[in-house]
Amino acid sequence: MPRKSTPREPATETAARPAWLPDFRPGKGARYLQVVAAMEQAVADGGLSPGDRLPPQRQLAELLGVDLTTVTRALAEAKRRHLVEARGALGTFVAAPTVELAQMVDLSMNVPPPPEGLDFDDLLRRGMSQVLMRTDANLLMTYQLGGGSSPDKAAGALWLAPMLGEVAPARLVACPGAQAALAALILALTPPGGTIVTEPLCYPGLRLAAEQLGRAVASVAADDQGMRPDALEAACREHGARVAYLNPTSQNPNARTMPAQRRRDIARVAEQRGIAIIEDDPYWLLTPHAPPPLAHYSPAHVYYIATLSKCLSPGLRTAYLVTPPAADQDAVLAALRSFALMSTPLSTALATQWVHDGTALALLGDIRAECAARLALARGMLGSLGHPPSAGIHMWHLLPSYWTSRELTQAAHAEDLRVTASDAFHAGPNPPNAIRISLGGVKERARLALALKKLADLLARMPRQHREIVV
Repeated sequence: MPRKSTPREPATETAARPAWLPDFRPGKGARYLQVVAAMEQAVADGGLSPGDRLPPQRQLAELLGVDLTTVTRALAEAKRRHLVEARGALGTFVAAPTVELAQMVDLSMNVPPPPEGLDFDDLLRRGMSQVLMRTDANLLMTYQLGGGSSPDKAAGALWLAPMLGEVAPARLVACPGAQAALAALILALTPPGGTIVTEPLCYPGLRLAAEQLGRAVASVAADDQGMRPDALEAACREHGARVAYLNPTSQNPNARTMPAQRRRDIARVAEQRGIAIIEDDPYWLLTPHAPPPLAHYSPAHVYYIATLSKCLSPGLRTAYLVTPPAADQDAVLAALRSFALMSTPLSTALATQWVHDGTALALLGDIRAECAARLALARGMLGSLGHPPSAGIHMWHLLPSYWTSRELTQAAHAEDLRVTASDAFHAGPNPPNAIRISLGGVKERARLALALKKLADLLARMPRQHREIVV
């Protein structure tokens, strides 16, 4: 018998181009990584949902105008990130996120986010290759004088130029991180049992270092612009304090930036009373339109710390300390060497190389863009419940009245989310009813979006009442 023919649907001439496919942009990384980043963003904003089928690889290549190898690499990377799953002849589908979210998602650690499309492996390989070409490897593996080499200090001066203008390299100290610089200044500037004054909410590392070194920390009243100048004067009189600690730009934890006039007023009090100010300024380069640092207004009284850990990468373990022109830098170096003989030569050399060859500045630009995208994502996910700043890597979230900071933190932990309660930053009773949410610690933006949605759902519902179990 003749075989019956089966009618076929007419083939379309051109497949519709999915909205999530990227328009390739120069300087945004390899094309296959741009495809993966576009897929992550589409999952985050709902353009792609778990179970959606992707076009076949050859069709994707045609739609993107790239070769098949690029698409194959993109899908392999997407599988590695658990964005997609292959189902044999059925094709490739957007994966469900349940396995990833079964792990703890850390929204408690302030680190810069990895930029979209960045191949960090390649960046490190090229950077270390340049370091080894220009440096004697034996020097990188032996003891060195603390405080940094001449190229290290020159790199610091170049990096700090946007904040402070021209800085004499002799005033710089390259330190193994901001915490080491802070501890060295506490030792050098305060006597045993002395007091450091700061705002009621402040970086926990200050309190920890002061406690370990036998110093006290006293709070100075602040308003919505930061530390009050009159309260600074009163606190110094009351406690006999000669050192104040401030983090005036994108303050940790409340993300507030002190306006220029308040900075001038604080600098004036420091000059009138002979107070030394430790200015911890890790977020200035991530905060567009930030006023000049306090060190700009009072260079003779401010010890300025800028770390690469919060704006580039914690692995660089490099911070730049600028001392006042007439300061006893030898005392600071002696204090630093008492617990950190030197910075790690290899990581410091890499930081120096990246600053001098422009890699650090390019990476900073990409991190700024990623920060902006993540803050926009947080605003969309948390809505009116959140109060994210316009820039930076963290936000201060005021809680609804039915949640306390401690209860919310514990409830989030039970749902595999880690956030930081306000009492970590506040000394004394009655901390604000708020949490800090860090946006950089989650590598994939899509996973961050899912975590923020889970947090928003948690915030929107009433806490569970603890009930006694009766059996």
